[in-house]
Amino acid sequence: MKLAFSAASPYVRKAMACAIARGIEGQIELWSIKTTDGALAGANPLSKVPTLLTDDGVALYDSPVICEYLDSIGNAPKLFPAPGPARWRALQLQALADGIMDASQPRRREIALPQDQGRVEWIALQRGKVDRAVDELEAAADSLGALTTIGDITVACALGYLDFRFAHEPWRPGHPKLAAWYERVVALPPMARTMPVG
Repeated sequence: MKLAFSAASPYVRKAMACAIARGIEGQIELWSIKTTDGALAGANPLSKVPTLLTDDGVALYDSPVICEYLDSIGNAPKLFPAPGPARWRALQLQALADGIMDASQPRRREIALPQDQGRVEWIALQRGKVDRAVDELEAAADSLGALTTIGDITVACALGYLDFRFAHEPWRPGHPKLAAWYERVVALPPMARTMPVG
């Protein structure tokens, strides 16, 4: 398998964390490529990372699909629970944490641009989404596990991205349970071995 990646992407981190959790990271070749490179657009018309090229030549994107595919390989315990309440909860957490990243990545770009009223309002709207999501995660912190589901992994990646790109806006104050959970899981291999750079 070949994974188009950026070392700073929280979505790539999520895919690699899943691979590490399942013990299959050695089967993945990392493909360092810019999203402006035509070769990536040839594999993924959205020209985004992560994009996974399977051994069968199929291009998969983006992180929810890639992670579910990786969960189908090997014999490790599944990160995507079987249909039922545990699955819906894991998928809900994945969606909430993906939403944190979806709101944060473009906000970072917009902050660097000239600030007119429309941009200021949009940036505030995105930050509000993140703040509400982190509040929701604090309320759910007692139910988070040790990176045993796609929900746990995605939440850890989202919080790690906030630390990486928005350290000046600390999320820990007011969220002691979530902070304690994160400090436990950030030391586990899926997180410790995928720290972002750049």
